[in-house]
Amino acid sequence: MSISPILIGIAGGTGSGKTSIAKKLLEEYGEGQVVVVEQDAYYSDLSSLSLENRHNQNFDHPDAIDIELFNQQLISLIKGHSIEIPVYDFSTHSRSNKTRKVDPHHVIVVEGILTLHYPSLRELMDIKIFVDTPNDIRLIRRISRDLEERDRTVNSVIKQYLKTVLPMHQQFVEPSKYFADIIIPEGGQNKVAIDLLRTKINTILS
Repeated sequence: MSISPILIGIAGGTGSGKTSIAKKLLEEYGEGQVVVVEQDAYYSDLSSLSLENRHNQNFDHPDAIDIELFNQQLISLIKGHSIEIPVYDFSTHSRSNKTRKVDPHHVIVVEGILTLHYPSLRELMDIKIFVDTPNDIRLIRRISRDLEERDRTVNSVIKQYLKTVLPMHQQFVEPSKYFADIIIPEGGQNKVAIDLLRTKINTILS
Protein backbone atom coordinates (compact mmCIF):
# COMPACT_ATOMS: atom_id res chain seq x y z
CA MET A 1 0.00 0.00 0.00
CA SER A 2 1.30 3.44 -0.88
CA ILE A 3 -0.02 5.15 2.27
CA SER A 4 -0.44 4.02 5.85
CA PRO A 5 -3.99 2.89 6.63
CA ILE A 6 -6.30 4.79 8.96
CA LEU A 7 -7.75 2.83 11.87
CA ILE A 8 -11.11 4.13 13.09
CA GLY A 9 -12.63 2.74 16.28
CA ILE A 10 -16.40 2.93 16.70
CA ALA A 11 -17.81 2.07 20.13
CA GLY A 12 -21.16 2.51 21.84
CA GLY A 13 -23.85 0.45 23.48
CA THR A 14 -25.77 -2.35 21.81
CA GLY A 15 -28.18 -0.91 19.24
CA SER A 16 -26.62 2.55 19.39
CA GLY A 17 -26.02 2.84 15.65
CA LYS A 18 -22.38 1.79 15.29
CA THR A 19 -23.08 -0.41 12.29
CA SER A 20 -24.97 2.36 10.49
CA ILE A 21 -21.89 4.60 10.70
CA ALA A 22 -19.69 1.82 9.35
CA LYS A 23 -22.13 1.34 6.46
CA LYS A 24 -22.09 5.07 5.69
CA LEU A 25 -18.30 4.95 5.41
CA LEU A 26 -18.52 1.92 3.11
CA GLU A 27 -20.99 3.80 0.92
CA GLU A 28 -18.76 6.88 0.87
CA TYR A 29 -15.44 5.25 0.03
CA GLY A 30 -16.39 1.86 -1.40
CA GLU A 31 -15.50 -1.63 -0.28
CA GLY A 32 -12.14 -1.43 -2.03
CA GLN A 33 -11.10 1.40 0.27
CA VAL A 34 -12.87 0.54 3.56
CA VAL A 35 -13.04 -2.70 5.52
CA VAL A 36 -15.02 -3.29 8.71
CA VAL A 37 -13.62 -5.53 11.45
CA GLU A 38 -16.23 -6.45 14.05
CA GLN A 39 -15.47 -7.06 17.70
CA ASP A 40 -18.10 -9.83 17.74
CA ALA A 41 -15.81 -12.02 15.64
CA TYR A 42 -13.36 -12.19 18.53
CA TYR A 43 -15.48 -13.74 21.24
CA SER A 44 -13.44 -16.40 23.01
CA ASP A 45 -14.12 -19.94 21.84
CA LEU A 46 -16.29 -21.70 24.46
CA SER A 47 -16.49 -25.08 22.75
CA SER A 48 -14.78 -26.72 25.75
CA LEU A 49 -17.79 -25.86 27.94
CA SER A 50 -21.19 -27.52 27.98
CA LEU A 51 -23.88 -25.77 25.93
CA GLU A 52 -25.71 -24.81 29.11
CA ASN A 53 -22.59 -23.20 30.57
CA ARG A 54 -21.96 -21.34 27.34
CA HIS A 55 -25.44 -19.80 27.43
CA ASN A 56 -24.79 -18.61 30.99
CA GLN A 57 -21.61 -16.68 30.11
CA ASN A 58 -21.51 -12.90 30.34
CA PHE A 59 -20.83 -11.85 26.75
CA ASP A 60 -20.88 -8.15 27.56
CA HIS A 61 -17.88 -8.27 29.90
CA PRO A 62 -14.45 -7.31 28.48
CA ASP A 63 -13.10 -10.75 29.44
CA ALA A 64 -15.45 -12.35 26.90
CA ILE A 65 -13.25 -11.04 24.07
CA ASP A 66 -10.02 -12.67 22.91
CA ILE A 67 -8.23 -9.34 23.06
CA GLU A 68 -4.79 -10.81 22.31
CA LEU A 69 -5.93 -12.21 18.96
CA PHE A 70 -7.96 -9.08 18.22
CA ASN A 71 -4.97 -6.82 18.84
CA GLN A 72 -2.53 -9.07 17.00
CA GLN A 73 -4.64 -9.25 13.87
CA LEU A 74 -5.24 -5.50 13.75
CA ILE A 75 -1.50 -4.87 13.99
CA SER A 76 -0.92 -7.31 11.12
CA LEU A 77 -3.57 -5.55 9.01
CA ILE A 78 -2.06 -2.14 9.71
CA LYS A 79 1.34 -3.45 8.65
CA GLY A 80 -0.11 -4.50 5.30
CA HIS A 81 -0.65 -8.21 5.88
CA SER A 82 -3.84 -10.14 5.15
CA ILE A 83 -5.56 -11.77 8.12
CA GLU A 84 -8.02 -14.60 8.70
CA ILE A 85 -10.76 -13.32 11.00
CA PRO A 86 -12.63 -15.94 13.05
CA VAL A 87 -16.27 -16.62 12.21
CA TYR A 88 -18.26 -16.88 15.44
CA ASP A 89 -21.35 -19.08 15.70
CA PHE A 90 -23.78 -17.33 18.06
CA SER A 91 -26.10 -20.32 18.20
CA THR A 92 -23.43 -22.51 19.80
CA HIS A 93 -21.20 -19.76 21.28
CA SER A 94 -18.14 -21.18 19.61
CA ARG A 95 -15.90 -20.47 16.65
CA SER A 96 -16.78 -22.24 13.44
CA ASN A 97 -14.18 -23.91 11.25
CA LYS A 98 -14.49 -21.07 8.76
CA THR A 99 -12.58 -17.79 8.70
CA ARG A 100 -13.01 -14.55 6.75
CA LYS A 101 -9.98 -13.35 4.84
CA VAL A 102 -9.41 -9.61 5.05
CA ASP A 103 -6.80 -7.86 2.92
CA PRO A 104 -5.17 -4.50 3.76
CA HIS A 105 -7.32 -1.40 3.09
CA HIS A 106 -6.78 2.35 3.29
CA VAL A 107 -9.47 2.70 5.97
CA ILE A 108 -9.95 0.06 8.66
CA VAL A 109 -13.09 0.43 10.78
CA VAL A 110 -13.13 -1.47 14.08
CA GLU A 111 -16.67 -1.69 15.44
CA GLY A 112 -17.98 -3.05 18.75
CA ILE A 113 -19.34 -2.10 22.15
CA LEU A 114 -15.96 -2.38 23.89
CA THR A 115 -13.51 -1.22 21.22
CA LEU A 116 -12.61 1.93 23.21
CA HIS A 117 -12.32 0.02 26.49
CA TYR A 118 -9.04 -1.73 25.70
CA PRO A 119 -5.91 0.48 25.89
CA SER A 120 -4.08 -1.77 23.41
CA LEU A 121 -6.74 -1.11 20.77
CA ARG A 122 -7.00 2.62 21.47
CA GLU A 123 -3.26 3.01 20.90
CA LEU A 124 -3.70 1.74 17.34
CA MET A 125 -6.55 4.10 16.44
CA ASP A 126 -6.27 7.33 14.48
CA ILE A 127 -9.89 8.31 15.17
CA LYS A 128 -11.95 7.17 18.16
CA ILE A 129 -15.74 7.47 17.94
CA PHE A 130 -18.44 6.81 20.52
CA VAL A 131 -22.08 6.54 19.42
CA ASP A 132 -24.34 7.83 22.18
CA THR A 133 -27.98 6.73 22.00
CA PRO A 134 -30.67 6.59 24.74
CA ASN A 135 -31.18 3.26 26.52
CA ASP A 136 -34.81 2.81 25.45
CA ILE A 137 -33.99 3.20 21.77
CA ARG A 138 -31.07 0.81 22.08
CA LEU A 139 -33.23 -1.82 23.77
CA ILE A 140 -35.86 -1.66 21.03
CA ARG A 141 -33.18 -2.08 18.38
CA ARG A 142 -31.61 -4.96 20.32
CA ILE A 143 -34.92 -6.80 20.53
CA SER A 144 -35.59 -6.35 16.80
CA ARG A 145 -32.10 -7.55 15.85
CA ASP A 146 -32.02 -10.61 18.11
CA LEU A 147 -35.49 -11.74 17.06
CA GLU A 148 -34.65 -11.42 13.38
CA GLU A 149 -31.00 -12.51 13.25
CA ARG A 150 -30.43 -14.77 16.27
CA ASP A 151 -33.76 -16.56 16.69
CA ARG A 152 -34.32 -15.25 20.21
CA THR A 153 -37.55 -14.62 22.12
CA VAL A 154 -38.55 -11.21 23.46
CA ASN A 155 -38.43 -12.48 27.05
CA SER A 156 -34.91 -13.91 26.65
CA VAL A 157 -33.61 -10.67 25.11
CA ILE A 158 -35.09 -8.52 27.89
CA LYS A 159 -33.82 -10.90 30.58
CA GLN A 160 -30.29 -10.78 29.20
CA TYR A 161 -30.48 -7.01 28.77
CA LEU A 162 -31.39 -6.46 32.42
CA LYS A 163 -29.02 -9.11 33.78
CA THR A 164 -25.82 -8.33 31.87
CA VAL A 165 -26.18 -5.93 28.93
CA LEU A 166 -27.29 -2.84 30.87
CA PRO A 167 -25.02 -3.36 33.92
CA MET A 168 -21.98 -3.97 31.69
CA HIS A 169 -22.90 -0.94 29.59
CA GLN A 170 -22.92 1.23 32.70
CA GLN A 171 -19.69 -0.27 34.06
CA PHE A 172 -17.55 -0.59 30.93
CA VAL A 173 -19.12 0.81 27.75
CA GLU A 174 -20.44 4.18 28.90
CA PRO A 175 -17.18 5.22 30.63
CA SER A 176 -15.22 4.50 27.45
CA LYS A 177 -16.82 7.47 25.69
CA TYR A 178 -14.40 9.73 27.55
CA PHE A 179 -11.62 8.27 25.40
CA ALA A 180 -13.46 9.26 22.20
CA ASP A 181 -12.34 12.02 19.86
CA ILE A 182 -15.89 12.35 18.54
CA ILE A 183 -19.21 11.55 20.24
CA ILE A 184 -22.05 11.01 17.76
CA PRO A 185 -25.69 10.95 18.90
CA GLU A 186 -27.96 8.52 17.02
CA GLY A 187 -25.32 6.94 14.77
CA GLY A 188 -25.47 7.14 10.99
CA GLN A 189 -28.60 9.30 11.03
CA ASN A 190 -26.49 12.23 12.25
CA LYS A 191 -25.55 13.78 8.90
CA VAL A 192 -23.48 16.62 10.36
CA ALA A 193 -21.30 14.21 12.32
CA ILE A 194 -20.83 11.97 9.26
CA ASP A 195 -19.77 14.99 7.20
CA LEU A 196 -17.23 15.99 9.86
CA LEU A 197 -15.90 12.44 9.99
CA ARG A 198 -15.56 12.36 6.21
CA THR A 199 -13.60 15.62 6.26
CA LYS A 200 -11.24 14.27 8.93
CA ILE A 201 -10.63 11.04 7.01
CA ASN A 202 -9.94 12.92 3.78
CA THR A 203 -7.46 15.18 5.58
CA ILE A 204 -5.52 12.21 6.92
CA LEU A 205 -5.58 10.38 3.60
CA SER A 206 -4.29 13.44 1.73
